[in-house]
Amino acid sequence: MNLKKKLLFIVPSVIGILLFMIPVKFAGNWTVLVKILADWIAGGIGDYLPLLCTIILTISAVLSVVALFKPKFISGNTILRETFETTPFWTIVRVIGCIFCWITFLGLKGGIFDIIGGPDQGGFILNDLLCTLVIIFVIAGLLLPLLLDFGLLEYIGAILTKFMRPLFKVPGRAAVDCITSWIGDGTLGVMLTCNQYEGGYYSAREASIIATTFSAVSITFSLVVLNQVGLVELFGVYYLIIVLIGIACALICPRLWPLSKKPDAYLVEGKKMPETIPPEYKNSREYGMALAMQRVSEHKGVGEFLASGTLNSAKMWFGVLPTVMAIGTFALIVANTTPIFEWLGLPFAPLLKLLGVPEAAEAASTVIVGFIDMFTPSILIAGAGVSAMTRFIVAVVSVTQVLYLSEVGGLILASKLPVNLWEMFVIYIERTIISFLIVCPLAHLIF
Repeated sequence: MNLKKKLLFIVPSVIGILLFMIPVKFAGNWTVLVKILADWIAGGIGDYLPLLCTIILTISAVLSVVALFKPKFISGNTILRETFETTPFWTIVRVIGCIFCWITFLGLKGGIFDIIGGPDQGGFILNDLLCTLVIIFVIAGLLLPLLLDFGLLEYIGAILTKFMRPLFKVPGRAAVDCITSWIGDGTLGVMLTCNQYEGGYYSAREASIIATTFSAVSITFSLVVLNQVGLVELFGVYYLIIVLIGIACALICPRLWPLSKKPDAYLVEGKKMPETIPPEYKNSREYGMALAMQRVSEHKGVGEFLASGTLNSAKMWFGVLPTVMAIGTFALIVANTTPIFEWLGLPFAPLLKLLGVPEAAEAASTVIVGFIDMFTPSILIAGAGVSAMTRFIVAVVSVTQVLYLSEVGGLILASKLPVNLWEMFVIYIERTIISFLIVCPLAHLIF
C-alpha cells in the first residue's frame, strides 16, 4: 500500500476527528475544539458580528433576486450558482430575513418594528443565535473536508454498516454524523449530512433519517437548559436519560411515517457505497481501507480542499443564516405574542396526567413552543412555579425534541434535504411522545 496515500488518509482524518469529535474540557465546560476556536474568534470581533450578519443577509437577498434571472456571472460560477440559485419561495424567505435583520440591527421603534426587532424576537435571533452561527459556519465549513474528503467516512462506513443498517436503517458512514452531532453540535451534523446527500452518498430516506434523528443538542447547551430550571446537580442522570431517549428515537422514528416512506433515491447516482464485503477482502477493516485509499487517490489536492470548504461555508452563510433569521423571528413572534402554542399543547395534557406529571397543564403548554426554539420551554417552566419533577421532565423533553425552527429545523428547511415543514413537525411530535413515555416513569424513580 502506498505510504503517501495512507498518510493522506490518516493525517487529515485524525485532525478532523480531533477538531470535531473529541470532547475537551475548556473553561469548566465540555466542548469540541472547533467550538472553542469559534468562541475565541467571536470574542475578538464580537462587537462587529451583528454588522457582519446584516451584510451577509443583504448580499444573500440581493444576489438571490438577481440569480432568478440567470445572469452568466452567477450561472457560470460553481460557488455562486450553488449558493444563490434557489426557488422563488426561498428567495422571498431570504429577502424577508434581510428585512427583519435590518429592522433589528437599526433598532427601529414603533408598532410592528417593536414586535419584529424586540429582544425576545429578532433581537434574540440576530444578536444571540446568528452571531454564534456565523463563526461556526465558516470555520466548520472550511474544515469539514477533513472528515469528508480523505476516506474517513468510507473506512468507518465499511466497519459499521453491519450495525447501523439493521438498527437505524442508515449506512455505517452515518456514525460520523451521529458522533459529530452528539459530541459537537447538531448544526455540524446537519451540515455534514447535507454535504453527503448532495454528493450522492446518502439516499433521500437515509439523509432524512440522519438529519432528523441523529442531530442532537450539544452537551454544553444541555447543561445550560438544566441550569435554567435550577436542577444542575442532576446533570449526570439527566444526560444519561437524553442519550437513552436519543437512541430510542433513532430506533423508532425511521420505522414510522414520514421517514419510513421516503424514497431510496439519490441526487447523484453512482456514489452509493456497497454494503457487502467483496470476496477478495478478508474483513471489513481491509475493505474499508481499500475504499479510503480509492477516495484519497481521487482527491485533487489543496485546491479541491479549499474549494470544497469555501462552498460549504458560502452555502451556510448566504443560504441558511437568512432562513434562520426569517423563520426564527416569525416563529418567536407567534410564540411570544399569541396563545397559539398553549392551545396546540392542550392535547398533550391528558397524556401527561396519565403519566403522572404533577403539573400536567403547565408542562403541556411548553410542548409545541419547543418546535420554535429549544430554550423557550425551560424559560417558561422555570417561571411557572412548578415542582422539580415537572421542571426536570420539561428540561429533558425540550432537548430531545431537537427539531426546533430557530436552528436545526431552519438548517434542514434551508438545505436540499427532502424534509418539508409538515413532515418535520410530525417527526417532532413523534419524538416528543417517545420522550415523554420514557422520561416520565424515570422521573418518578428519581423524585
